[in-house]
Amino acid sequence: MTANKRKGARTTKDIPAEILQQLNSGQIETANLVEWLAVDQRLLLEHLLKQHERTAYLKPILAKIDQLKKQTVNTINEAIGTGLFEQATLNDDKELPAIISQHNADLVRCWATYAIGKNETLDIAATLQQIRPFSADKHFGVREICWMAVRPKIAKDLATGIGILSGWTTSPDENIRRFTTESTRPRGVWCGHIEALKQEPGLALSILEPLRSDKARYVQDSVGNWLNDASKTRPGFVSELCKRWAAESDTKETEYIIKRALRTIAK
Repeated sequence: MTANKRKGARTTKDIPAEILQQLNSGQIETANLVEWLAVDQRLLLEHLLKQHERTAYLKPILAKIDQLKKQTVNTINEAIGTGLFEQATLNDDKELPAIISQHNADLVRCWATYAIGKNETLDIAATLQQIRPFSADKHFGVREICWMAVRPKIAKDLATGIGILSGWTTSPDENIRRFTTESTRPRGVWCGHIEALKQEPGLALSILEPLRSDKARYVQDSVGNWLNDASKTRPGFVSELCKRWAAESDTKETEYIIKRALRTIAK
């Protein structure tokens, strides 16, 4: 059973006990945000480590969670992913990355993306190469977490990151195309800002230009949000870019992106 075959409960209390048990043991994926927020990640971690005979990893990872100043789904997710990477490194466990990367549970695959992002032995090129399959994941949660997991590395080596991501804008997969803009948004959501792009949004034109008339609404929303972010610090740049796009690209897709991009300026 996959997330695509279930609608999921509308509230946490409406999740059937059997479904919650299957979610917490990693047997099925979450079907919606309500289920995603309801999963007990500590319990899911315990099931994972017991199943794969790695219970020695549990205590130090739980300790990382306990040390968090603020415990949210995302901070716990990152702590577990980081902890799994550290334990795999300490124990020379070469099998664990594949186990969590290919796991049926979406939250476990989210942990895998943080394990990639926290691996300082990987440069930006290797990091993006490893994260790309997750950017195309069938589950919404994995797609959102994967760009957050590697965004700090992209920000640290922005020119190289943008150069690589600009090549992804021609992917036939709209999820991969969307990753290019979500991972580089100047302000972003639930993540740190990229100051260089707040001040010089033109640095990312090699990503934005190929997507200005993208057919996928999923991508259009992301491009519009990217430019709306930039408009809060560089309104002139965004206004001029949108004016040029309107003149050069007479499509309903570009029109939609421009409207979304200018919504803060329009206020």
